[in-house]
Amino acid sequence: MRYCINCCIHLLPNDLHRQCFRCRGPNHNNQKCPVCKGESKIPLYTDSKQMKLLAVLEVRTDHSESWNGFFCLRKGKLCSLIFGLIIMTLVMASYILTGAKHRLLLIPSPFHYGAFTSNPSLMDNESLSDMKDHYQPSKMNISYIKDYPSIKLIIDTITSKIEFVTRQRPDLEELRKQEPHMFSVIPNKFLPNSKNPCWYEEYRGNTTTDPYATNSYALYSKRFRTIFDYLRKVFWNHLYHYKDKHYRLRCLPHFYIIGQPKCGTTDLYDRLRLHPDVRFSAIKEPHWWTRKRFGIIRLRDGFHDRYPVEDYLDLFDLAAHQIQGVLQSEAARERGKTNHIIIGEASASTMWDNNAWIFFYDNSTEGEPPFLIQDFIHASQPNAKLIIMLRDPVERLYSDYLYFASANKSVEDFHEKVAESLQLFENCLLDYSLRACVYNNTLNNAMPVRLQVGLYVVYLLDWLTVFDKDQILVLRLEDHASNVKYTMHMVFQFLDLAPLSEKQEALITKSPASNTRRPEDRSLGPMLPTTKAILRDFYRPFNTKLAQVLFDDAFLWKRT
Repeated sequence: MRYCINCCIHLLPNDLHRQCFRCRGPNHNNQKCPVCKGESKIPLYTDSKQMKLLAVLEVRTDHSESWNGFFCLRKGKLCSLIFGLIIMTLVMASYILTGAKHRLLLIPSPFHYGAFTSNPSLMDNESLSDMKDHYQPSKMNISYIKDYPSIKLIIDTITSKIEFVTRQRPDLEELRKQEPHMFSVIPNKFLPNSKNPCWYEEYRGNTTTDPYATNSYALYSKRFRTIFDYLRKVFWNHLYHYKDKHYRLRCLPHFYIIGQPKCGTTDLYDRLRLHPDVRFSAIKEPHWWTRKRFGIIRLRDGFHDRYPVEDYLDLFDLAAHQIQGVLQSEAARERGKTNHIIIGEASASTMWDNNAWIFFYDNSTEGEPPFLIQDFIHASQPNAKLIIMLRDPVERLYSDYLYFASANKSVEDFHEKVAESLQLFENCLLDYSLRACVYNNTLNNAMPVRLQVGLYVVYLLDWLTVFDKDQILVLRLEDHASNVKYTMHMVFQFLDLAPLSEKQEALITKSPASNTRRPEDRSLGPMLPTTKAILRDFYRPFNTKLAQVLFDDAFLWKRT
């Protein structure tokens, strides 16, 4: 069957289509066409036979023909367009319904910002500089404040879901099953004549053996290799020989500075290590209990081989050598002198980072970790002392953002990230407990800013389930910034350190602040007032509970 789609002429098998005027040009007219003249219907021929009734091709007037031509020419594109729109609508409907079901949709954040004038001279650091906000008068479009009520609804939902439930402390045997090697290396009792927890361990290597050949800290970090090169040189000089065997002194920390990040822990560490009776690990923040023990160097890079406890103990060898010197001195042997040197460790992740638990422990408590870091620390050294430095969580979060954000930092960007993080936290609390959300690895990695690190009381209550309150010293950065001498005296007293001379004390208390805000971040100035109000509302119930636990209203941070 052959026919022309552009005109009314039917074609027979031997027709060369020379009579089609429309195919030759746009001026075809039925009245002028010798074939079409006087015809309103033209039969369609198939194999030279005329079809009747149902096979009749209707030939309409010129007006109808114009529409017929349009649809004939455009029907391919129109069909494709309509089909594409239908598919897109179905896909979007499926996404919206699925997201609503799983609470994955984020509310839009149509925040509108105006001009903001920052003060480049401001210095909001995590140590001792200005701890107060300073705002300069400026002409600012404050239309974004209208969005505050929608975020306040999210915060109200979060507040309604807050419930502080005491966790159950796991049995010691359960902990031993999780870390059998660690408990086989760390003894149940330590040397009685040492204030610091230490013990002698038999060394089975020979003079040609490199004691640090397999240490993961040395293998994965070039900047630690110099330390281990020195340790190799002096290692054999510090072995203790007894009955044809070699023993090395092993030590754990006597105290831990466990948190929080961007709260002045670096400044406290730098001052405390100036005390003549205090030593620290070869690395300020080994992160062994929270990360390296599980083979985590950077969580985004996946897992590596787990760092054994021996690698962690190697970091205290320098301090152990000095303690051994005291223990083996003639005066100590004759008079039973006790070693007063103590070792500290200052990983700021120890208090809060339990992100690895979900990869190693069975989830048998509805999303809550069955074991926490403090369970293992207490089981291995129940007399350990803990120092916590805290800061107004609102300012801590902003400092954290400025330190870790890599690009496009601004007060507006920080505001957006806070809003998104609050939405994610609310979604989690709709299905899980507060503790489950705080220790939720997926949620913590998804939030653009680390809101959970500022929920101090959640972590503190969990530490108090295993450690006595008199084993934990909680300080405020604001107090440390205003009176370094006072806070350092509190630390010395807590650790039962010997008094210092005026010269030694001046060296510790008058040294410059450590780890201040980077110059390139100072020009951003403080966060937006609305952002600050939002975060104040979010952290308020947690600060209230913290003040109640510590019996100190200063932890409400009302004046900062």
